[in-house]
Amino acid sequence: MLKYLANRLLLLIPTLLGVAVITFFMLRVIPGDIVEVKLRGDGGNVSQETIEFERARLGLNKPLIFQFADWMKGLATFDLGTSMWTGRPVKEEIAIRLELSVQVAIMASFFAVCIAIPLGTISALFRGTLIDYAVRIVTIGGLAVPSFWLGMLIILSLLYFFNWLPPITFTPIYEDPLRNLSQLIWPAMAVGYRYSAVVARMVRSSLLEVMREDYIRTARAKGVYERLVVVRHAMRNALLPAITLIGLEFAFLIGGLVVTEQVFNLNGIGRLFVQTVSRNDFTLIQALVMLVACTFFVVNLVVDLLYALFDPRIRYR
Repeated sequence: MLKYLANRLLLLIPTLLGVAVITFFMLRVIPGDIVEVKLRGDGGNVSQETIEFERARLGLNKPLIFQFADWMKGLATFDLGTSMWTGRPVKEEIAIRLELSVQVAIMASFFAVCIAIPLGTISALFRGTLIDYAVRIVTIGGLAVPSFWLGMLIILSLLYFFNWLPPITFTPIYEDPLRNLSQLIWPAMAVGYRYSAVVARMVRSSLLEVMREDYIRTARAKGVYERLVVVRHAMRNALLPAITLIGLEFAFLIGGLVVTEQVFNLNGIGRLFVQTVSRNDFTLIQALVMLVACTFFVVNLVVDLLYALFDPRIRYR
């Protein structure tokens, strides 16, 4: 197991290097100049000398290879640089938003798992019955309804029926848990509904496939209680594809809730992505892409380790 972890961690180096190279040079291909947008975006009358001075200050007048070398030196020392738009350190720009996005992702994942696994299991065990059809209707609704539209319905319902809106300003959970949850529980539920629908359908399909395996029929032929057959033998193997899906969805939620954050007025990583792209803030975009890449790598590693926990036949050597 330790050797497997060491190999995976070593694999992180070429993976991140490839992401860094692609991200850096693709951003330079995209038309647009952050200095022009920043100084002349609102019709400001700025001289060309000022534009060139600002480009030199940001290091944009250097050849691309030297810009890339400077950025890689910063990554090696965990220095993500300074935002070209705000002038603040990139670490601070990300840190003030990462806490919110991670909490929403964790809450949505918890909500989805608590709903999806029981629903998927019940639907598989009662296949072809009214219970199965009801669960399938609920899950299809979760796939069909966009999260941001459901979020708008939640906000309108709270305002119409209870004359109440969630707090606008984000409050960390360690400062005021009640105020924090009253703001983030609703976007977590809106996102978690679709999340749970995807996972529930995966659990149902996997469990139906596993229940037809020979070892399940053998366990039943030996007189094992049906509950033990499902919980001990079937569920462990049926959850493996669901674990993969849960991990990928969680990693996506870190930076993929662009529209949902806009609906609930959340200043998270997804909203920051949109702002930085519209401003051509290369330094911040590069840091955000590397953050998402590291998140997917860590999540995939955790998922691979969970495989061995749920399925004893899996051994990494």
